[in-house]
Formats: sequence, structure tokens, C-alpha cells
Amino acid sequence: MNNPAKINYPINNLTQNRWSPRAFSEKKVEKEKVSSILEAARWAPSAFNEQPWRFIIGHKGDSTYDSILSTLVDWNILWAGKAPVLILNIAKKTFTQNGGQNVTFKYDLGQAVGLMILEAVNQGLVSHQMSGFDANKAAELLKIPDDYQAVSVTAIGYYGNIENLPEDMVTMENKERERNKLNSMVFEGEFGKSMEL
Repeated sequence: MNNPAKINYPINNLTQNRWSPRAFSEKKVEKEKVSSILEAARWAPSAFNEQPWRFIIGHKGDSTYDSILSTLVDWNILWAGKAPVLILNIAKKTFTQNGGQNVTFKYDLGQAVGLMILEAVNQGLVSHQMSGFDANKAAELLKIPDDYQAVSVTAIGYYGNIENLPEDMVTMENKERERNKLNSMVFEGEFGKSMEL
């Protein structure tokens, strides 16, 4: 199922076709595709080229996958448990060079994950990011050091059968995608003064 964004200005196809479905096929994702997705994340920009992102990959059927899945809130487990790949997205909170606080560590991780999910589209896959998980449980189960923080989980796989979802999720899956208008978020001169676009 394609669910392209209804755009007002031309953008690249990967961005237009990226969306966050909950219907995943249990078909395995080829190792080469997972590697390409991670390679895209590797080349994200970051403050002082710190590259604070780290990823723990779980493939359905292995213990890492089960550990990541167990950290999700129940509602996310309902659908994410079908996805063949779960990725725990982690970032280092301090700079390696001097130990100082990296105030953009989550921002930098977000850029890496953003490139990751665009590459997923390029590989013919879909993805869905989640903040509904227990970061402390993830740190304990997966032995994440104190200087790192688990920030989110990404499900990746092939699009599946919408009929396998609970009814409320089917409604969400079929809902038209929406975004706020550009003039509600792009300002000129001062905050809140809409820019003419």
C-alpha cells in the first residue's frame, strides 16, 4: 500500500513516500538491506562529527528482538511484534574528546534515524518509530552504559496485511495523512510572524 504525502511543493520521492504504517509483513528483511539502512544512518551530520548514535538490532526470532519488544508499551507490542526488525536507537550524551555535555545528542541521533528511514523507503521497506517504550528497562536488559541514552525504537520491514491489525489501528492506517501548514511553522522577522510562502 502506498500512502504518499499530498505535497504543495515538489520534494524527492523518498520523502513523499515515507510514512509510518503499523501493518507489517513477517517476511524477513534481507541482510544487505539492513546494512544499507545502517550505512545511510552512519553518514548523518553531527555536532563536531561526534556521531553519537548507536543502534542495537533485533531480528524476529532472536533474543535481542525479544528484549527490545519487551520494552514497548502494550499498544505498540500489538503491531510491532509482527515487524521482522526492531532497532533500539541510542545516543551518547557527552563528547568523546573532552567529556563535555553534548546538548545536541538527541538531535544528532534524530538526523541519523531520519536518513535510516529514508533509506528504508529506498529499499522498498516501511518503518515506524516509537517513543512508547521503557528506556530504563532497555538500558538494563541490553547493558547500555550510563553515558548513553536509549531514545526510541524503530520497526522496519515489508508492508503487511492491514486486516491483521485491530479495528482501531485499521482506521488509523486508512486515515488521510495530514500536516500543519507551512505558514504555521515558518516565520519571518520574529517568532509567530508567518512567512509568505
